[in-house]
Amino acid sequence: MARIAGVNIPTNKRVEIALTYITGIGPAKAKEICGAVGLDAARRVHELSDAEVIQIREIIDRDHLVEGDLRREVAMNIKRLMDLKTYRGLRHRAKLPVRGQRTSTNARTRKGKAVPIAGKKK
Repeated sequence: MARIAGVNIPTNKRVEIALTYITGIGPAKAKEICGAVGLDAARRVHELSDAEVIQIREIIDRDHLVEGDLRREVAMNIKRLMDLKTYRGLRHRAKLPVRGQRTSTNARTRKGKAVPIAGKKK
């Protein structure tokens, strides 16, 4: 099992697909990394040599922000918005949808389970 950027990537999948298991690498970046290393699209992870795995690891470490560093940066961006008390920061703080979605109905994922209002009985 190959370990890249602190993630055990699955061995029986194609390299492009397996790289997407790393947070911050999607299909486009995975294809770009495979092209930089010069890997065939049909190759599987267990068919890679140690040198190719090291090469992939070096490219990811050098050129891409992944896993813990990416999560930390996103969290710091959200914290900055909250500290500045921007509209988006206030929405984050109140745990409400940030990007203009309606909240009268829906928004249950963000708001949590519906709480019944007391005093509604006949």
